[in-house]
Amino acid sequence: MAQQLHIVGAGWAGLAAALAADQAGWQVTLHEASVQAGGRARGLDLPKLPDQLDNGQHLLIGAYRATLQLFKLAEQDPDQVLLRTPLDLRWPQGEGFKMRGSQPSLGMLLGVLQARGWRWRDRWSFVKAALAWQRKHFTCDAHWHVQDLCQHHSITDTVMQQLIEPLCLSALNTPTHLASAQVFLRVLQDAFLGGTGACDLLIPRTHLSALLVDACLQKLQRKQHTIQLKHRVSREDIQHWLQTPNTHVLLACPAWEAANLCESLAPDWSAQAHALQHRAIATVYLRCLDPTFKALDRPMMALPYSPEQPAQFVFDHGQLTQQPGLLAAVVSDCTLDSEALSACVLAQLQTQLGLAPLQHVKTLVEKRATFACLPNMRRPSAPILPKLWACGDYVQGPYPATLEGAVRSGFEAIDALQRCI
Repeated sequence: MAQQLHIVGAGWAGLAAALAADQAGWQVTLHEASVQAGGRARGLDLPKLPDQLDNGQHLLIGAYRATLQLFKLAEQDPDQVLLRTPLDLRWPQGEGFKMRGSQPSLGMLLGVLQARGWRWRDRWSFVKAALAWQRKHFTCDAHWHVQDLCQHHSITDTVMQQLIEPLCLSALNTPTHLASAQVFLRVLQDAFLGGTGACDLLIPRTHLSALLVDACLQKLQRKQHTIQLKHRVSREDIQHWLQTPNTHVLLACPAWEAANLCESLAPDWSAQAHALQHRAIATVYLRCLDPTFKALDRPMMALPYSPEQPAQFVFDHGQLTQQPGLLAAVVSDCTLDSEALSACVLAQLQTQLGLAPLQHVKTLVEKRATFACLPNMRRPSAPILPKLWACGDYVQGPYPATLEGAVRSGFEAIDALQRCI
């Protein structure tokens, strides 16, 4: 008799687990409380707006091998739906760092040497630090924040502002004075030592549901697995499934939901999941109404940011999703309320990009987008009880709260379950 698996949550972790379980011969029932699958990386159904929007702007890099494997399992060609481009963190006037080529070590060195606005002291501070990180196999004191790491290596303020801080915020969604240096180094290790193309940015060229979520659901349906949207699982459901022979449960929902569902079954695990701190990410959609505006210089552009000008990146959806004039500004580690944020970002883009008039379209704030990636933090384990497991970007693992972390956890949970039966 085939093993039965109930997966609670149809975000990217749950979808990865479902397709991996299908490949392993399990019979899957996928439960999702929302009307849409995809978790915090999905397209939105907003009939009152003419634009196709996502619930957030997401990036992949070439080193995200598990995520690229999920594309293959879903029979979706990543080359058709992702724009591959070298890592480019330059500001609107061209200052800053850009990778020069797809071979990471050489591309990084050339990018540092050619970075506009960097003095030789800036260049040498980063090269010296990168060599030290490589000698130490990208490890450091577990108590260090990213800021401690950079101060230890005397990285200059310019390199911090134009390279380290945007990388840290985009990967960990945690500012450098709080973020775990060890986790940050792990991401850099995979990017810079991951082979050709590992540092490349992979930017979605379609809305996030069409990018991958729909393909995953379609394959599961073709393989005759059960998908239940708008279905909220209860504690009683889980207890019943755990008492059913040949049946296992995988909690692929957010940490706080998983904690609530197993509070009576595994109070220690639940308390650990509840204890995680979270940080917000906001996306401000704007439309340029200038009829002469064609496109930004690049599909994705880094921005100088401050408390008054909070957006770190802007994406040109005219170039990415064929929605001319639509821009998406991203504010990682967001602390402003929606109204104040919208006004600040609109003024920031008008000033820094010279665009006017701009029209506010929509501001979306994910208040608990990621866990705060702090040094020595205790993340919940994947196994909870016999037959009850968890997966998600928050469970124990080397990666921060990224799509890659979510997908890896889904794959790893199925591997572990396979070994347990």
